[in-house]
Amino acid sequence: MKNMEKRTVYCGVLTEDYVGKDASVCGWVQTKRDMGGVVFIDLKDREGTLQVVFDESLLSPEHFHIAENLKNQYVISVGGRIRLRSEDTVNPKIKTGTVELAADRLELLSESKPLPFQLEDAASVREDLRLKYRFLDIRREEMQENLRFRHKVSRITRSYLDNDGFTEVETPYLTKSTPEGARDYLVPSRVHPGMFYALPQSPQIFKQLLMVGGMDKYYQIARCFRDEDLRADRQPEFTQVDMELSFVEQEDVLIHLEKLFKYIFKQALDVDINYAFPRITWKECMDKYGCDKPDLRFELPIVDVTDIAAKSDFSVFKSVTVSGGVVRAINVCGKSDFTRSQIEELTDKAVSYGAKGMAWIAVRPDGELYTILTKYFSDDVMKELLARVDAKPGDFVLFCADKLASVRRVLGALRNDLGTMLGLKKKDDYKLLFVTDFPEFEYSEEEERFVAMHHPFTMPYPEDLEYLESDPERVRAQAYDVVLNGVELGSGSVRIHDRKIQQKMFKALGFTKEQTEERFGFMINAFRYGTPPHAGFAFGLDRLVMLMRGADSLRDVIAFPKTKDASCLMTEAPNVVDMKQLEELSLLSLSETVAADGTRVSAKKKTKKIDVDAVAALAKLTVDEDKKEKLEQDMEAVIDFANALNELDTAGVPVREHLVPTSNVFREDVPEQNFTRAELLANAKTKTAEYITVPRVVE
Repeated sequence: MKNMEKRTVYCGVLTEDYVGKDASVCGWVQTKRDMGGVVFIDLKDREGTLQVVFDESLLSPEHFHIAENLKNQYVISVGGRIRLRSEDTVNPKIKTGTVELAADRLELLSESKPLPFQLEDAASVREDLRLKYRFLDIRREEMQENLRFRHKVSRITRSYLDNDGFTEVETPYLTKSTPEGARDYLVPSRVHPGMFYALPQSPQIFKQLLMVGGMDKYYQIARCFRDEDLRADRQPEFTQVDMELSFVEQEDVLIHLEKLFKYIFKQALDVDINYAFPRITWKECMDKYGCDKPDLRFELPIVDVTDIAAKSDFSVFKSVTVSGGVVRAINVCGKSDFTRSQIEELTDKAVSYGAKGMAWIAVRPDGELYTILTKYFSDDVMKELLARVDAKPGDFVLFCADKLASVRRVLGALRNDLGTMLGLKKKDDYKLLFVTDFPEFEYSEEEERFVAMHHPFTMPYPEDLEYLESDPERVRAQAYDVVLNGVELGSGSVRIHDRKIQQKMFKALGFTKEQTEERFGFMINAFRYGTPPHAGFAFGLDRLVMLMRGADSLRDVIAFPKTKDASCLMTEAPNVVDMKQLEELSLLSLSETVAADGTRVSAKKKTKKIDVDAVAALAKLTVDEDKKEKLEQDMEAVIDFANALNELDTAGVPVREHLVPTSNVFREDVPEQNFTRAELLANAKTKTAEYITVPRVVE
């Protein structure tokens, strides 16, 4: 095979400036039109599309024969002279629409099978099919633009941090598991049988150690891994821009971050963020917006009306206020004309978020109140209520009454839904803000203890240190998030650099000295050798690019993403591995444990507890309470028996369809006696005339 002719220019950059010049281009055939003696194709590469004309009079018979047989997505190299298109063939929709390449040579580089889906119809193609053939999906212009834009944002970020005195340092991927946060992805060690590395959820520990090492300003565009449930803006492996600075306070970091994000938006999108980022405390966010990542593209604030609701005779409000709950409202301006179906949709959403219902008031344009609440409120109290929420004629007010956490959750979610319903979320309207003063701790019902809301290295406010052990819910952290359009871009904090404070923090989290030493001993040891005050931040590159591009999912801005169940449809990962690999990693031996006398015994697999009620519901059966325990034991015995059968060594045992020989087992089925209809119905519990009746069980 002869050497391929070298490309001299990309298809998408050819303009009238190239007319009369010879050019060699390469790419994929997009469309073909055979006019008899003349063949037209659209050739596409990463820069765009070019019309190529194969004229029989300009090509050798061999090359023209290749042109006649070109098909969609064939890869070719073609050369010739650039000329102007005729007026009636000009295509104003593309950059190269006024020129074409008159080919005088052609080489077929690669053929293509028919595609599993048409690239131009990808919007209507199932996402799982696109992900299975991701290498084809990437050929789409939208995907290529997304990936190039992602590269652009990475380059701009690096440029800013480099110029600001930061040093990029790579940190290890294979590290120690420190179980405080999301689940780790574990990697078994062959060299150290029975031992495991953990893939980093973030470079948190290493970047703090770099500050101990005197690096002063560090950054890294880091790959991170978290084994957690997925959603549209989450992936098991993701990329974050990680930073740490020495000898700074929270204010220094916030100023730095605001400058960085404004620079990124200006350089990447030519968008000026000409406002100072609002700074809202965590408590204010939760009370006013119902969440800690508010979308500021629209108003719809949440207003507390508990004291006014307590004056009413509405039993729902009364009972909640008496029991220490809250009543809060959202005024949807100008929407008193919500239809019944829209109100029912909002009510259904509220119930799905945990509310028991949704009270509401529609203030008609003439001032008339359309609501059941007028029966339970005096005129004066109703006027006070409407004034509190600033309701005017034409407005619609909705309420939620419950415990504080539930009301925040319900109204926060409804506020977000209203923003979507009313078309208030413009994708090119970028509203950034800082959320500050997070709680240091949150209570985990699962672990029955307080856990760090961010991580155990976050510095509390000095005035709150005395409450670390006596009143942990009162302690505020010097922690901060950057939020964009209702999405948390990233978070950071001032770190604990005082070893005594760090020890108090571990004690407040319920760690014994032994647990602390086991999990974080190497870090505590480092802090004994002179640790500078330091703070840091990390933001998700994937999330930022997704929002800047107006994409609906992280999968649209990642080259090879995982699905919602953390699998890759293209490579079929995760997957089984060879037994030899498991043996080399000593994983097979982990199924054994050592008994007290030193003998090795098989470790019993832990079986997930059987939900008897769920099984009964599926089978449409009713199970008596006193029989549930026995039924559960029987079902577990069946599962144990199946597991035991599965563990039997069947190597070398031939596969048989029947356990007994199949000869002479068939006979003609001849009934010996015919029964009367009355005899057949004799044992039927319920019957009508000459038929068995069965109670209806399915409506």
